[in-house]
Amino acid sequence: MLFKDQLDFVTQHIKKNKLRVFMTVLAATMGCAFLIVLASVGFGLQDSIRNEILSDENITKIQVFGNDQFTEEQIHEIKSIEHVKTVLETITVNASGHSFFEDRDTLSDVYVANMQDFEQVSGKLAKGKYPTKPNEIVVGYHFAQTLINDAERKIIEEKSKKAEAEGTFYNGSEEGYKDSLIGKEIELALMPRTEGAEEGEKIKYTIVGVMKKPSYDWMVNNSIYMDTEQKPMLATNLAATGNVKEDDMFLSEFNIFADSMENVKSILDKLKDDGYNVYSVTEQLDKMNVFFLVLKIGLIFVGTIAVLIASIGIFNTMTMAVTERTREIGVLKAIGASPKLIQRLFLMESTFIGVIGTLIAVVISYIISFVANAALPVILEAATGEEAFSKSDITFSLIPWQLVIIAAAISIGVAMISGYRPARKATKIDVIQALRQEL
Repeated sequence: MLFKDQLDFVTQHIKKNKLRVFMTVLAATMGCAFLIVLASVGFGLQDSIRNEILSDENITKIQVFGNDQFTEEQIHEIKSIEHVKTVLETITVNASGHSFFEDRDTLSDVYVANMQDFEQVSGKLAKGKYPTKPNEIVVGYHFAQTLINDAERKIIEEKSKKAEAEGTFYNGSEEGYKDSLIGKEIELALMPRTEGAEEGEKIKYTIVGVMKKPSYDWMVNNSIYMDTEQKPMLATNLAATGNVKEDDMFLSEFNIFADSMENVKSILDKLKDDGYNVYSVTEQLDKMNVFFLVLKIGLIFVGTIAVLIASIGIFNTMTMAVTERTREIGVLKAIGASPKLIQRLFLMESTFIGVIGTLIAVVISYIISFVANAALPVILEAATGEEAFSKSDITFSLIPWQLVIIAAAISIGVAMISGYRPARKATKIDVIQALRQEL
């Protein structure tokens, strides 16, 4: 029998029992769709958390723990490691920076770093350029926003009280200096973080650059960044206040930066082998991937149970099909059809049910996934009153092609297995008894 004739044989019998086959396909569709949608939750959550980690602007950063200062020899040795981009020493001034501009002022953290290395790490600025002269500085993205006067402080206080009464929060984004600060001169006084400390002498600096906007909306960066050449002047300024010991003026932090995220792990392993106490945020990805692998396997296992339940319907349908076609099977055997051919015909029918059910399930699953990602943030915002849900990038459901392949293999495989026993039963039907059966 030609393959075309085999297909005709299968389709003819499916058409004769449309309702029964339809209900069986529906059961297979529901089982496969449940499997895909359930597992898509695991893929969606993993994707959301992964994107959250990767959105960190310091994803290539390797943190060095400990208070030991790197020697020039150590820095040179680390820089010689393949794929190391730079070793950056960031010095935090142990005092608040009180900046004055016109009738406005703000308090900021002050950082000192080699501006050439800092530029390699931070990349392009939002505005302006990096310092090239001793009196030039770069400020954080929100520096202008936090630069306010007394009148604006009262407005912010009133708006904050109103927002608090409504159960929300006001961040002061409508106030602050609105024009460009590039090229503007400010006066900076250092205020030691000790009780009763007085501000140091004001030093004039010119703003030449503004940092990029932080990765997270809730982050406010109004810090001041300057070159290491300013460190002696800052030390003199702090010493003049008489409130800070020399050893406590600055806090150094060394960080190693890779040229790409893919090379962080190899550098991390090399540094650990050399005895450095280091950590990278990418290590979270490895732990997260293991956790979500177990979670996804568990979800797929639970979803497979639904497919197995649907397989009972396929088994019953195929068993009934064999019983109803006993005479036809006898005729096929009488004209020379082999047991393998008869078995193949019934396996083709059960496979057809599995394939159609899977195709429909995939389409339905993508529709459900799209609706869930669009509707759930709105529903959660309405239920909780939090706008963060509608503004967040949380993916509630994600269906990658790998999940479709896995679900299709399980669904079609279960359908074929369900049809195997009835198909074997068909091959064992006695020809004489089959032909004697009344039409």
